[in-house]
Amino acid sequence: MERTGATGAQLCSRPMDDDEELHLIAPHEIAYRLDLTPAQLKIVHTALHSLLDDLGHDERDVQGIVREVLDKLPDEHSIRAIDIRRR
Repeated sequence: MERTGATGAQLCSRPMDDDEELHLIAPHEIAYRLDLTPAQLKIVHTALHSLLDDLGHDERDVQGIVREVLDKLPDEHSIRAIDIRRR
């Protein structure tokens, strides 16, 4: 069954076998694609940096994942150039 969510994303639901529930997404598979406006991109970038700053030393695994996501975003200079007041 497919339907469109509040954000316009296509949602699909169907009954899953027990085996499927255990192997939904492999560790290095793409789990989700997201289209962002420049302003949204800047907010996500800022939020990820805030999260990274707040993580403790015992959360190195999460820090690594946050850094991997930040590495996929444009460079710091490009993000700073985005004016969120221009929409």
